[in-house]
Amino acid sequence: MGVEIERKFKVKNSFRPTGVGTPMAQGYLSRDPKRTVRIRMAGIQGFLTIKGETHGASRCEYEYEIPPDEAQELLALCDAPPLEKTRYVENVAGFRWEVDVFHGANEGLVVAEIELTDEAQEFPLPAWAGAEVTGVRRYYNAALIAHPYRAWSAEERAY
Repeated sequence: MGVEIERKFKVKNSFRPTGVGTPMAQGYLSRDPKRTVRIRMAGIQGFLTIKGETHGASRCEYEYEIPPDEAQELLALCDAPPLEKTRYVENVAGFRWEVDVFHGANEGLVVAEIELTDEAQEFPLPAWAGAEVTGVRRYYNAALIAHPYRAWSAEERAY
């Protein structure tokens, strides 16, 4: 079984990407927390991803590259407009961080993720990493489609 162990952090306004980002559009055929089915266009590549329920920082994950034209057709079948973001990859002290800068209805939200080999694995936090939001459902991409960042209250944004 494929397992993803991922920790997620808000990103401070001081973040400046060091490389070129990849534009992404993604939608969901299922946003059920027990099983999400995501379609993603990352640049010119298409992907189908199936994720299981999150337990701590872990969940099962299966991802497959699919033809871009099929990914576009499947995005049209998704239950809401696609989520739009630009992903930057930052390497910090030997760790790969993916920083997502959201657009559209989620403009203003910037989140960083790090994938680990073990939930207890230690890693240094970059200076631009803010509060940890691992397990906070409203920060899940699938949740951002239903309740976008621009609709969040000041209290929701604060944490």
